[in-house]
This record gives sequence, structure tokens and C-alpha cells, in this order.
Amino acid sequence: MFRLIKQCTVAKDAWEILKTTHEGTTKVKSAKIQLLNTKFENLKLLEDGSIQDYHLNILDIANSFKSIGEKTYKEKLVRKIIRSLPKRFDMKVTAIKEAQYISSMKVDELIGFLQNFEITVNSKTDKKGKGIAFTTSIDFDETQGNHEDDEDMSESLALLGRQFKKIFKRFDIRFMPNGHNIRHNIDNQLSKEDWYFDSGCSR
Repeated sequence: MFRLIKQCTVAKDAWEILKTTHEGTTKVKSAKIQLLNTKFENLKLLEDGSIQDYHLNILDIANSFKSIGEKTYKEKLVRKIIRSLPKRFDMKVTAIKEAQYISSMKVDELIGFLQNFEITVNSKTDKKGKGIAFTTSIDFDETQGNHEDDEDMSESLALLGRQFKKIFKRFDIRFMPNGHNIRHNIDNQLSKEDWYFDSGCSR
């Protein structure tokens, strides 16, 4: 810095040199301001973004304005943050606007309100997601359990039917009145039962 102004004999000349060095000429400064304004207006909080990260981005631009001699008023920053929030903050934004003290609100104060709201919303979303996952898991386990119980019951009944049929075949009922017809009817009935159980049908 000293090498830039060591030839100056008047403080004003030294000041102008340092000012031009740090801020640039008028055209360069105007270009920087325009670029920062565009960046400032296009800055938005994404749906999956956090308030803390967005706050840091806003501060970076505000500091860039300050470095070239442009002041950013707190009300401008507050209104920018409010209008660039995603829909999940609509409820909080409405409450802040209804309070009607945006003009006197500090940026840090606004960020604190939004962070508290963000934590509450994220907490409710996590609980809801875990509840849905838990319910789905229970429903799946119960459905699977019921299906397995039905299969076990069907197999048991089919086995019981086969054993019952074998027992009747061991007895000689040919000497009973109408024994042939009885045996014929039993065999037919048990054959039907076997077909129902083996095919997985229910009567």
C-alpha cells in the first residue's frame, strides 16, 4: 500500500489512489454492483436447503456489497429472505407478515424464528415417516403370518383327510348292510376333500 502512495504529497490524492485500487474505477464498480444485484435477486432457498446455509449465502452477498462501498439495509435483507423461502415456510411467513414489524426486524431475529420453525417441521416429518414405516412393517408381518398360518392349516387338514381315508380302508365293512354303497360314498367324499385341500381351494 505504501508503494502506491509514497509519491503523494496531499492526503486526498493518496486517498483517491487507494480507493480506486480497492474499489476499482466507476465502470468496474458499476459492473460489480449489477452483478451482485443479479446474484442477490436470484438467490433462493431450495426445498431441501437449510436456513443456516441460506443465511450464510445472504451474508456473503451483503459483505460483497459492503466491500465496494454499497450499503445493504437490514429491511432489504429481511424482505429478500421472506419472499425467497419455499412453500414449507408459508405458515411462518404469514404469521411474520401479520405481526407487521418487518421494517424493524433484525436479520438475526428473523433467522432465529425460521430456524425454530424449521426444526419443528423436520421433527414432525421424521415422526410421521417413522410411523408410516412401522405400520407398513406390522401390516406386512401380519399378512405374511396369516398366509403362513393358512398354508399350515391346509396342509394339516389335507394330511388328516388322507389318514382318515386310510383308516377306513383298513376296516372290512363288506359284511355291513349296504356296506358297498357306504364305502363307495366315503371314498368319493374323501377323494373330493383331498382335491380341495391339495389344490388350495376352500369350501
